[in-house]
Amino acid sequence: MTKYGLRARVYILTIIPTLVVGILLASYFTFNRNQQLDNFVIEQGVNVIEPLAIAAEIGLSRYNREKVKALISVTHRKMSPLIKSIAVYDKHNQLFVTSNYHRNIRLLQSDPKLPLPQSTQVEIYPDRIILRAPIWAEAEGSFAAFSDGKPELLGYISMQYNKDRALLLQFRDTTVALFIVLFGVLISVLFAFQLSKQVTQPITNMVKIVDRIRQGRLDARVEGSYTGELGLLKHGINSMAKSLAEYHEEMHQSIDQATSDLRETLEQIEIQNIELDIAKKEAQQGAKAKSEFLANMSHELRTPLNGVIGFARQLLKTPLNNNQADYLLTIEKSANNLLAIINDILDFSKLEAGKLKLERIEFNFRDTINDVVTLLAPSAQDKHLELNLLIDPDVPEGLRGDPLRLQQIFTNLLGNAIKFTHQGEITVTISLLKKQGQQVVLKASVQDSGIGISKEQQTQLFQAFKQADTSINREYGGTGLGLVITQKLVQQMGGDITLESEPEQGSSFSFDVHLELANMVLGAPLPLKALRKLSLLSYEPHHLSQKVITGLAKQWQLNLQSASTPEQWQQALAQFNGIAVIGHSDWNSLEPLYQKITQAKQKELEVIVLINSSDPDVHQAIIDAGAKYCLSKPLNHRKFAQALVDDLQEDVRVISPISRASRAKLQLKVLAVDDNAANLKLITAMLNELVGQVDTCSNGLEAITKAEEQHYDLILMDIQMPILDGISATQKIRKQSRNQHTPIIAVTAHALAGEKEQLLAQGVDDYLAKPIDESSLEKLIHRWQPNAKQLTTNNNGVMATPTTSLEFENSSLSWELAMQRANNNQSLALDMFSMLQESFDEIEPAIQQLLNQQLDVDEFVLIIHRFRGGCAYSGCQRLEDLSATIEDSLRQAHQVTEIEPELLELSDEIDKVKQAAIQLYQQLNES
Repeated sequence: MTKYGLRARVYILTIIPTLVVGILLASYFTFNRNQQLDNFVIEQGVNVIEPLAIAAEIGLSRYNREKVKALISVTHRKMSPLIKSIAVYDKHNQLFVTSNYHRNIRLLQSDPKLPLPQSTQVEIYPDRIILRAPIWAEAEGSFAAFSDGKPELLGYISMQYNKDRALLLQFRDTTVALFIVLFGVLISVLFAFQLSKQVTQPITNMVKIVDRIRQGRLDARVEGSYTGELGLLKHGINSMAKSLAEYHEEMHQSIDQATSDLRETLEQIEIQNIELDIAKKEAQQGAKAKSEFLANMSHELRTPLNGVIGFARQLLKTPLNNNQADYLLTIEKSANNLLAIINDILDFSKLEAGKLKLERIEFNFRDTINDVVTLLAPSAQDKHLELNLLIDPDVPEGLRGDPLRLQQIFTNLLGNAIKFTHQGEITVTISLLKKQGQQVVLKASVQDSGIGISKEQQTQLFQAFKQADTSINREYGGTGLGLVITQKLVQQMGGDITLESEPEQGSSFSFDVHLELANMVLGAPLPLKALRKLSLLSYEPHHLSQKVITGLAKQWQLNLQSASTPEQWQQALAQFNGIAVIGHSDWNSLEPLYQKITQAKQKELEVIVLINSSDPDVHQAIIDAGAKYCLSKPLNHRKFAQALVDDLQEDVRVISPISRASRAKLQLKVLAVDDNAANLKLITAMLNELVGQVDTCSNGLEAITKAEEQHYDLILMDIQMPILDGISATQKIRKQSRNQHTPIIAVTAHALAGEKEQLLAQGVDDYLAKPIDESSLEKLIHRWQPNAKQLTTNNNGVMATPTTSLEFENSSLSWELAMQRANNNQSLALDMFSMLQESFDEIEPAIQQLLNQQLDVDEFVLIIHRFRGGCAYSGCQRLEDLSATIEDSLRQAHQVTEIEPELLELSDEIDKVKQAAIQLYQQLNES
């Protein structure tokens, strides 16, 4: 109503009630009048047909058609305006006689399936009324027609009665009612007009006065005599005009004073502008210095790290005892950790300065997202959360973009969802939003049923070092940077991120990213031909997990029968022949699952179980119960497809990278140029394993001299060198030497955005970042010399002994991670884990002494630092994270009270690792 004026409101509030009341009354009286007319017509028809039935008895009992016809014809003629037709039927429901021709005589006949009418019947239609009355043998002289003292039914008489006159009367009454309503509305309009005139005219006059005041004519006043609310309004407007006049006078006096003050302020502002300009120039110079510092520090730190990591890997290939191998692995791990810190510092600086550049490489999208979900699934399973990944079949698998940053986005969002959800489910949904040419826009959402976020807290959620609640940092941990980095990465991918959340109702983060279609789909193809022949029976009570299976079955064209309740399972199992897929969420209660496996095995079906657990003991128990395969939720499409076609490798063997078979060298001549002796020695050692001849130089001038003397198949050129840098040396080699067309590879420790493009523009052919990875170096050589011949060498290398891999995963101990940290050497991994267990005897008492203020903080820092190093090589990621948090906090603040919850949590986590160790050794003994 606020958008309507006062006049309109008066009209509406006056006319609408009158109109509504008039329509209701007219409808009521019209309806009653119509009912009365219908009842009158029916009563009139009954008064005609019942005497007619009595009069027709004698003629019908003697089968005298002429008499009966004469009777009904006379009645029809006398009441022809009302009666359309009269017919008499005998006791067999056959037409005996009719008063006139009727096009559809069956309208008058009673339904043959029903008994003859025993009393007067009335059937009402829109344009007619059908009446039927029975004819009884009750007259004198008809005693023979009585049976057991009751009169016999001779037949019935049927009559069609017209409603034309009644309809005309109804139309007349309706028209009169309508005119009465219109008359009432007209009277309401007149009253409304008069009322609005009396109310709106004074208000209009007042509006004009207010407009004059607005224009500056402060002497304007409202004239006239008004009562009630209008009088109050008049007094208010006049008082306002008087006050404005007084304020206007005071304002003129203040302006003069303000003008004087303003002159002084402008002089101060001019001085401040000069100071700000100077500060701006200093800030720009500082930003430039910061960039140069990051570039130089990156080079200076990466260069020695390159030597440390490279020579550690070279030493690992030589015969070593256990202690030596342990020390080298520790050196390599520590160096890699330091390199990761350097990379994090650079990435954060790039992100803050807006200089982070995304990669554009081809990758398999579904496999990339599966890696994230599989990595975080154990954390969700430990909390009994149902984690599901729903990828629309329209989403292309082969895409081009930055898979590492995409994984970082999903890791941050999914990790937060698991962290803040205590029960329920988490769903990752990905769909195709838009596809135009080579451009693809994907829509993704991560939805949970966790604690939720209030509207007030959402405003600071995407701010650096901010969290929704200050207590979150103590209860859940975290720095508050995850969502900020995620938002910036999404924006760099051309999209945006949004949040929908309510406290205690969960949260839903949605974002879209812009990617490109790849030229080919990476990864091994799925056995689609074999899958199309299969029939599946899926039992999955959880609707989202069932939806995942249904989507894959539709995409792979499988014959799928679904069941979500035990009754549906039993019904489908009785008539099914194929593969049974059974989903189960509660890994603490496996008896219902065992029963379904037994039922399926009784039908001689192959069984694949989908369990919400990564515990190998649980998987083995399910397989022992009769399942052929046991897969973890969320469902991995590749493992599921392999299980369906019976293509899973049951005996997986791995080979340690530390001891490998010697390989044939390539018949190539390579020049390595680096001013750092350690780096040059490392590159030489790596190249000697790959190519036939390696020459070295320590600066660009020596490289030019060697390039003029002989031809090389490949040149590895450091960029920052004394005497002559790598770029200048490359340009001179291109101009005058025997290596004008030789591929030159830039080797540099720089990591700032855009450097690779700058180097390629200055004449180099490719780019290799320090620290050098042997596999990357080998790939680079094969890329630039794909047709190189192999040198014949004696195979003196030692083949690694295949070792059966041990699968053991839970939230406290990841044996796969432990094997990775030990270069897939199971003996070394077990030694490292045993050493970690021995360190428990030192760390547990130290924790209690620190809490009781019996141990110095600095001494405890040394203990926790040693313990943290042991965790890093033993697959105890949670233990390592807690140790790192405690150590870093103590080094910064030296306040034990601030990390007391983390110390208690560390004690609990040590107990969990001890329990996991018992299960691990049991599994080792069984294998």
